[in-house]
Amino acid sequence: MEKWFNVGKIVNTHGIHGEVRVISKTDFAEERYKTGNHLFLFMPKSATPIELVVKKHRKHKNFDLLLFEGYENINEVEKFRDGILKIPESQLSELAEDEYYFHEIIGCMVVTTDGEEIGKIIEILTPGANDVWVVKDKNGKEQLIPYIHDVVKKVDVQEKVVVIEPMEGLLS
Repeated sequence: MEKWFNVGKIVNTHGIHGEVRVISKTDFAEERYKTGNHLFLFMPKSATPIELVVKKHRKHKNFDLLLFEGYENINEVEKFRDGILKIPESQLSELAEDEYYFHEIIGCMVVTTDGEEIGKIIEILTPGANDVWVVKDKNGKEQLIPYIHDVVKKVDVQEKVVVIEPMEGLLS
């Protein structure tokens, strides 16, 4: 069975020529929304995805604007609102060393180099220079772990374990 990965949500139309506004859920918007790429639209209450081919992509404010081949009129794309754009696992590309997809990191257990269990990664924030991994500890408290080499010592996505060396004051 094919595994699907969310790359964005269509939240509205834009203009009258068939563009849609997308809230992107991917680190790789330029790659995912490249002209000619195939995306699959999953609509609420529909079991079958609609295959779409990207004709044009541009950024506008906080949105990615997409135009799809064969859908060049607002009336043809209004029905796409609230749909989720996904790609199959086969479209995931190889990443460089020390780069990971969000789905590989979320759910990993975080332990210190001393073997102390900190908690599970529940979310990834991308505020700027580096990602920040949100870890929920056994007491339900959230710890923020910066994804930097001084802190993150080992990532094993197969075993779903991340080993960190906490800097002074990092864990509360």
